[in-house]
Amino acid sequence: MTNHKTGTREEWLAARLELLEAEKALTRRSDELAQRRQDLPWVRMDKEYRFETDEGTASLADLFRGRSQLLIYHFMFGPDYKAGCPSCSAIADGFDGSVVHLANHDVTLCAVSRAPLEKLQGYKRRMGWSFPWASSFKSDFNYDFQAAVTKEEWESGAVEYNFRTVDLRLPEGGEENPFIAKLTSSVGTDWPTYRSEGPGVSAFALEDGVVYHTYSGYERGIDGLWGMYQWLDRAPFGRNETDMWWRRHDEYDGR
Repeated sequence: MTNHKTGTREEWLAARLELLEAEKALTRRSDELAQRRQDLPWVRMDKEYRFETDEGTASLADLFRGRSQLLIYHFMFGPDYKAGCPSCSAIADGFDGSVVHLANHDVTLCAVSRAPLEKLQGYKRRMGWSFPWASSFKSDFNYDFQAAVTKEEWESGAVEYNFRTVDLRLPEGGEENPFIAKLTSSVGTDWPTYRSEGPGVSAFALEDGVVYHTYSGYERGIDGLWGMYQWLDRAPFGRNETDMWWRRHDEYDGR
């Protein structure tokens, strides 16, 4: 017998209609926020960045692949990682289905990580992905967009992430926390090496040969990119999580 509140179909419909009004208000608010993102001032990108891609060395403008808009997912995969971050991997599982639709709407979706290209290509084959993925190895790109942390920043305890200064260092014994231990072991590193990378999304526009930075988001700002969570938010028990329950898709037991 369920412990959850039960009721008649009429009671359910009344409650559902009340919820619908709240959902509509949230949708309207979301539309307003999307417009505010688009209304942000564009910042001209005068600094040159070089990336390694499947097609060779590329500039930031080259990553647009002939389109006017570029969305970059800052995928946590540092040079010393043994595998990509499992959280970023769960998000990236949804990329391939969107890439073709975005491309036909004048938008290129590309992941960027600091690991060398060969390492990214091997992991990409393991995961069965085909979306564009560029290496920013030996580039300042990830550091400039709050997606990587220098040794000096880490040791100072003053890291710029999500537009504020934070201290990412753990208290003594913090690496023994089961959640932290799962994260670090999943990529074969310790916490400082793991968290020297950070997840996020950045958007760029290309107009008259000039690249502009238009938007970046981090932490819960990329929550909507986790496709599985959008489904769970509509499931009977919601997210229902107390620990790191997700894995890379090839690490689950067969079901």
